[in-house]
Parts: sequence; C-alpha cells; structure tokens
Amino acid sequence: GHGVMPSIVCSVEEVLDMGYVLAREKATSTFEIQNTSTLTLQYSIQLDSLSSTRGKDQQKLPSFITSSLQRTEIVGTQNYNGLSVFSIFPTEGEIVAGKSQDFTVTFSPDHESLYYSDRLKVVLFGKKVAHVIHLKGAARDCPMFVEGGIPLDVPIESLAVTLPASSQEALTEELQEPVKSILLVLEHIEGENSLVPAITELKVGAIRTAQFASKKNVEFSFDNLSLLQKKGFTIEFVKGTIERGQVKCISVSWVPPADFDAHDHLIETALLTLKGDIKESYRILFMAKVVSA
Repeated sequence: GHGVMPSIVCSVEEVLDMGYVLAREKATSTFEIQNTSTLTLQYSIQLDSLSSTRGKDQQKLPSFITSSLQRTEIVGTQNYNGLSVFSIFPTEGEIVAGKSQDFTVTFSPDHESLYYSDRLKVVLFGKKVAHVIHLKGAARDCPMFVEGGIPLDVPIESLAVTLPASSQEALTEELQEPVKSILLVLEHIEGENSLVPAITELKVGAIRTAQFASKKNVEFSFDNLSLLQKKGFTIEFVKGTIERGQVKCISVSWVPPADFDAHDHLIETALLTLKGDIKESYRILFMAKVVSA
C-alpha cells in the first residue's frame, strides 16, 4: 500500500479581518479551501469560542497585563446574547481530491466593541489541524471610526455600570472632553539627511449602513494646528469629507525644528472632530523623538 499525506491550500493565510460594522448588523466574507492531495478529505471547522475548555482558559490574567507583545486575547469580545459573534458555513463535510470548497464567515456583533476576535481551525479526519485562521472585527454604535496609532484603552470589557449613551453625550458636551484618546509615536532617525521626516498615519472611515436614514457623509477636522506646525508636525489632510463605505488615510509627519534638543522628546495634543449623524471627538497625542540609526 501507499501512505498519503492529506494537504490543503487556503485562500486566507493567517488573519481574516471583517472590518467595521454597525452593532446589530451583519457582515459576511468567504474563503476557499482546496484539496491538493490525492484522497478525499473529511473536514470539520472548529471555533475556539465554542471550545469545551474555554471556561478554564479564561481563569488567568489577561494578555495585556502578562505579555508586552500580545495586547488582545485570541478569543476576544463575544456577544451578550450568548451566541458566537462569528459563525461558519458549512462546518463539516468532504472535499474530493483536486476539488475546492467555499466557506462563508458571518460577523454579527450585538454591541459596540473594537476587540471581537476568535480562532478558526480546519481539522481533517477529526484529528489533524491543517490550517488556522484568526478572525477579527469591530462594531460601532455610530457609523464612523478612527483607526491607527496606539489605543489608550483596555481591550477587556468592564463589568462596571456605564451611563446610557444620551447621558454620556450630555456629560461629554458639558465637560468638553473627547470620548477616546489615540497616541501617535513619530521617531525621527538621526543621520546624514536630517530633512527626511518621521511618518505615521491615521485612518478615518464611514461605515455603510441602512440604520441611519439621513445617510450623511462624515466630515472630519483637526484643531490646534498652528502649534503643531511650529513644532514640526505636518498633517496631510486637516479637514475633509468621507462617503459611506469609504476610508481616508491621513499621513502625519514630523521633522525636528532647528531648536529641538535631540535628547528630549516632544508631546503635543490636537482634537480630531467627526461629524455625521452624530458628533464625536478624539484626543490625538503626538509624541515625537529623535533616535539613532
């Protein structure tokens, strides 16, 4: 007889990012698995969120405390309704030698969170893990988002009682404080050409949805720009409009001013305001420093 190794090729290598959707709406994506071996493969699809050992795995300190490299958990935020936020179809079957099978992933979050995640395993013959895909997605209560930099929040949901959205908005307006903060780190490399800027970027997006009847485009604008410019910062787009379903990349660069001490570091703040069906503000912290090549 002949021993044959089962083998597959998947159209998604490591991560399947479902992007941003509005909470309580759905998004779908597909991937393909091809049977590259000479025998029929029996497969099953397993999610870590449905693992029988998940409860035991949760009895430990979160990754953002114990690991400097991994900020979020493999199985992140899940739905309040008890159902997995990700679902796969089909979950089991056979793939004939040389043939392919399409799989549909549905992302259906029931509340706002930026840290929905899970791990999908393709198991052959009930034993061999042939492929692993990390699933991730984000949900917002409002149809707009800002992405980039280093988030200054905790990626684990709190069990504390929070104010209703209307109370939070009133409190925010009263205190004139932005809802979220984002840290942008720009490191200028010290070398022969001192005019080469340090560069990073922010992404501002508008989620396509049918929930908001007005369907306004999202407008964005930065405040406190004159001080930023004096300190050597340049923002590619200081204001603009984004259509639903679009994402705009905003390049941020920094060149040390002539009087800047290379042994020092610079921290400046600007307010990024988004206006659509609602108004939302972000505090953007710009931290710049000079590093040796």
